[in-house]
Amino acid sequence: MRLLSVGTWLLLSLAVVLTVPVVSQAQVICVSNVSPPPELPVYEQPPIPAAGFLWIPGYWGSGPNGYFWVPGTWVEPPTVGLLWTPGYWGWRDGIYVWNAGYWGPHVGFYGGINYGFGYVGVGYEGGRWENGVFAYNRTVNNFGGVRITNVYEKTVIVEPGAVRVSFQGGSGGTTARPTPEEEAAAHEQHVAANPAQLQQERTASSDKSLLASENHGRPAVAATAKPGEFTGKGVVAAKEEKPTSALPGSKPGGVGTRAPGANAPVSSDKKAPPGKTLAKPEEATPPQPANVGTKPAVAGKPPSTEPKANLEVKPNAEARPNTEAKKPPNISDKPEAKPPAGEPPKRAADSKPLPRAAAAPKPAVGPQVKPAPKNKKQD
Repeated sequence: MRLLSVGTWLLLSLAVVLTVPVVSQAQVICVSNVSPPPELPVYEQPPIPAAGFLWIPGYWGSGPNGYFWVPGTWVEPPTVGLLWTPGYWGWRDGIYVWNAGYWGPHVGFYGGINYGFGYVGVGYEGGRWENGVFAYNRTVNNFGGVRITNVYEKTVIVEPGAVRVSFQGGSGGTTARPTPEEEAAAHEQHVAANPAQLQQERTASSDKSLLASENHGRPAVAATAKPGEFTGKGVVAAKEEKPTSALPGSKPGGVGTRAPGANAPVSSDKKAPPGKTLAKPEEATPPQPANVGTKPAVAGKPPSTEPKANLEVKPNAEARPNTEAKKPPNISDKPEAKPPAGEPPKRAADSKPLPRAAAAPKPAVGPQVKPAPKNKKQD
């Protein structure tokens, strides 16, 4: 009886091991094409169905009728602690070969393809495992109405003008090469795609609308909230974007791309630091008044009243000395500036000589000297 129970336990253990397909290193599927796959479509990430799901980005699969789009979706990992390394198309010996994705303790090399939503070409910025619980980066994941408590925030920067190339090597592909960390991850123990992921690919391959020849790079089902569900509320269609637009899951540069909006992320315009303005060279050195008097013909400087007076009195330079032009307007009482006797009407417009013209006639007009004969009679 004891031997029977031990045998039953061994059979059950073997059955559990067989349900999780394990591969020693990255798989290379014998699927090849002479032409490269289309660019990655632009789409929004559907809301996560529940805590514990990880995002699997969409990709171009291949079949008898050519390339077809496999929508991105949320799946549960095979076990705690595993991360997904996406598959990618790579140029090899004159053809494009599909390198299948896999689950592993670390994210390996996936051709430098920016699939978006945390898969920026190297590693995964969408989340991480912390003490057996997956923590989500809120900047690249769509929680929708699901309550996710184990979260953190990390900005993911994506260049706004980055292309959406979907293959590595060849003409127009990425030039990425595996890093030492990615080389080490390739030799770790891996787990192949789980049944939900395989079902997603099978369903996509049977949908004619997902063929690249039919949708021209804009599939009607670009992402799904759950694997295999290609209709309903959780289905997201691709958006029409230019070839140089932001990648899926990118946000405008301010958010860093926080990745949508934000793409952020890419920018050559220079801006002044906060609280400061860029100084203009013409305002840095104001014109000197003294130089204006000696150089009245300088272009670009506003004319002043004193240089204009010198220019108008130019014909009568003998009557108007240069010392008066250099003095401020309030210094007009000094006796050095005597108005010419022959030109009082011309100086009537000038306010400086008016008080002197009124005071000058006083000694000449006074007839008070006439009483002199009266004094003689008294003697």
